[in-house]
Amino acid sequence: MDIGKLERIDETVWRIPATGRMRVPVLIYADEALIRDMDDKVAEQAANVATLPGIVGACYVMPDAHWGYGFPIGGVAAFDPEEGGVVSAGGVGFDISCGVRTLTTGLRREAVEAVKQTLAEALFAAIPAGVGSRGEIRLDDAEMTAMLRGGARWAVERGYGRPEDLERIEERGCMADADPAQVSARARERQRREMGTLGSGNHYLEVQVVEQIFDPEVAEVFDLRPGEIVVTIHCGSRGLGHQIASEFLKKMQRAAKAAGIELPDRELACAPIDSPAGQSYLGAMRAGINCALANRQIITHLVRRVFGEFFPEADLKLIYDVSHNTCKQETHEVEGRRRELFVHRKGATRAFGPGHPALPAVFRPVGQPVIIGGSMGTGSYILVGRPESEKRALSSACHGAGRCLSRRQATKIWKGREVVAQLEQEGILVRSPSMRGVAEEAPQAYKSVDAVVRAAERAGLAKRVARLRPLICIKG
Repeated sequence: MDIGKLERIDETVWRIPATGRMRVPVLIYADEALIRDMDDKVAEQAANVATLPGIVGACYVMPDAHWGYGFPIGGVAAFDPEEGGVVSAGGVGFDISCGVRTLTTGLRREAVEAVKQTLAEALFAAIPAGVGSRGEIRLDDAEMTAMLRGGARWAVERGYGRPEDLERIEERGCMADADPAQVSARARERQRREMGTLGSGNHYLEVQVVEQIFDPEVAEVFDLRPGEIVVTIHCGSRGLGHQIASEFLKKMQRAAKAAGIELPDRELACAPIDSPAGQSYLGAMRAGINCALANRQIITHLVRRVFGEFFPEADLKLIYDVSHNTCKQETHEVEGRRRELFVHRKGATRAFGPGHPALPAVFRPVGQPVIIGGSMGTGSYILVGRPESEKRALSSACHGAGRCLSRRQATKIWKGREVVAQLEQEGILVRSPSMRGVAEEAPQAYKSVDAVVRAAERAGLAKRVARLRPLICIKG
């Protein structure tokens, strides 16, 4: 990105002032090296988002940002319905409620290293992964509707997990006001056999070791200790979420035209929040969130079952489950007053600070766990929300390392089997149904997750708690 086009506010904050049709400025959180490595499309897309009706504060861009469909991935924008605010399917993304959860095990690294090969094979066999992957669960219409309405609560009620898991999930496992009636027959059909599956792309299941602790006090609250094993699951709403997004992007193009909204980019298709199209999308999108929450809950049950076969003494406890492709109605202080806003986070994680009433009681004194996935060859982080995060970016933080090369570029440079062999030499076992998929996700195709989280911490978005290193990666 050409930094000459930006105003530098401080070490980690860059500004694009509101000019032309922009209603608010753009604020980008990154250090200079990360800014220079971002493509110019990020700034262009963020400036376009800043032109949408009812946007408040600013369009915020996270340190891991790269260009996406309409909104940049790593983009955050909030809209006020009282000022004609809109909802945009492109501002949520195709994989609705793609997110990540981490579980502690109480196991030491040595115990897993002793059975690493067979544990990797067992996890790969138990959790379907890859394009079009199907699980053992098949939902009829009634159960599909119940799942779309109930989310992880539905899954727990059917034996996939524990009631106490629900306290450790955003929205306590169920997104309110989901409207399954707004989810098409085609979307339902695509999801009928996909519950409990990872899917493809950057989704994964990793067995990781806690490599470093940065904040011992918060780590104790999160039950994280050096040398112990955790399991992280990263996936979303699969075919159902993609279908919802595809259908509503077309509907929103018509709705925007009917509302007289002039779009700088057709990919920013949107609808007024209070319009029939806007309300229909919100109902369907919330059902998509519930689908993702249920999906991760089922995978958690499968992981516990596998670990129980190897380590009967292990107790896999959920730390937290966070989503990073959502639009949620939240109360925030903007321009000196509390306002009910519809906050789009696309490739960005909610990061509530200490004392927030939405947090479980155990986390309220310290803040929300923020789980940041890196590449399969580098590592991941657990952060915690900070008090100043609300004013900085509506209580939002980054969500991962962020791509620096496209999937097509990656496959021109690396071969999947070479990546697998290289990582095995580094002590990381990768299992995947697709060697092309592994090449697309080569570690070098991503930014440095260390640089991203350091920038997020310096910017006051979230604070580092622990670094996790992968030992086993089941890759979609």
